[in-house]
Amino acid sequence: MDQQIIDAAIVFSAKYLPHLVFLGILGWFALNLRRTIFWELVGTAILSRVVITETIRLLWHRARPFAELGFRPLVEHSASGSFPSGHAAFFFALSAVVYARNKKMGIVFLLLSAVIAASRVMAGIHWPSDVLGGAAIGIGSALVVMRFLNRKKV
Repeated sequence: MDQQIIDAAIVFSAKYLPHLVFLGILGWFALNLRRTIFWELVGTAILSRVVITETIRLLWHRARPFAELGFRPLVEHSASGSFPSGHAAFFFALSAVVYARNKKMGIVFLLLSAVIAASRVMAGIHWPSDVLGGAAIGIGSALVVMRFLNRKKV
């Protein structure tokens, strides 16, 4: 396969696919309007992407691959901290909520989240451990938030 086609697929998956996946999750939510699901999605997004990811980045700076190895990434990005991947944390968190409510759609969104994460590694803006850490943070955040929101009230 031609390298330009491969690069274009990586750029699409790293830069534009996240927007489509987010719209897909919003569409899924629109079809399943329930207050609990709304707060699960919002809570996991905030906990994973804003609270945990940004706290780790504040405490520990890990250079991005392109900055450390001195190459131009396929997707333009600042040389900010690399670990953990905010995209992976965000999309795996949302996908885990969908999976908890609808296994088939959840698998679709988890696979799309994996494509986004892998493409960001291939684009040179994350290390593999960045996206694995982000995925773990996202899924863990979803479990915590869903457990908190769905606990039995006495």
